[in-house]
Amino acid sequence: MAAIGSEIERLIQLLAKLPGLGPRSARRAALALLKKRDTLLEPLAESLREAADAILTCETCGNLDTQSPCAICSDGRRDPHILCVVEDVADLWALERAGVFRGRYHVLGGALSALDGVTPERLNVAQLLDRVKLGVDEVILAMNATVEGQTTAHYLMDLLGDRKVTRLAHGVPVGGELDYLDEGTLSAAFKARRAL
Repeated sequence: MAAIGSEIERLIQLLAKLPGLGPRSARRAALALLKKRDTLLEPLAESLREAADAILTCETCGNLDTQSPCAICSDGRRDPHILCVVEDVADLWALERAGVFRGRYHVLGGALSALDGVTPERLNVAQLLDRVKLGVDEVILAMNATVEGQTTAHYLMDLLGDRKVTRLAHGVPVGGELDYLDEGTLSAAFKARRAL
């Protein structure tokens, strides 16, 4: 392979750090950006600069927005008595895309993981407990269906004590075929079965 300039190599290395992009995908992305410098690279660079200057972390819930408190926390039409706890901003955005929740959110900033050194002190647990004291009637734990997510959910259930705490259902997805599901999903579906 011919030697490439250090600026191009740096671009490839930075792109490779993005989720879902390995070294080969990063090289293809860098090449596409460089080939379309006027229509793609320069507008993207400008947009990244603007985003870096304008995007804030919401001081209330942990969402990303151009204002703090964010648009969700500032929306008076949302029910302030129901709080949905998610691991990450991506989870909040997924729930918002689905349009199924009209309460408020709390972003933990991850999930408990002894192997990765993620302890309760490294998550937004203290802020969650402070918010719950301000008149929250129900806490919905929308943790990922991973070992870490479920460990975090159990830890939070213990901390929240006698509060009304609910969890998202786990099991067979809409349109899913049983033959293609893993054992963990099938087990969760059986445990969460209900009468018709």
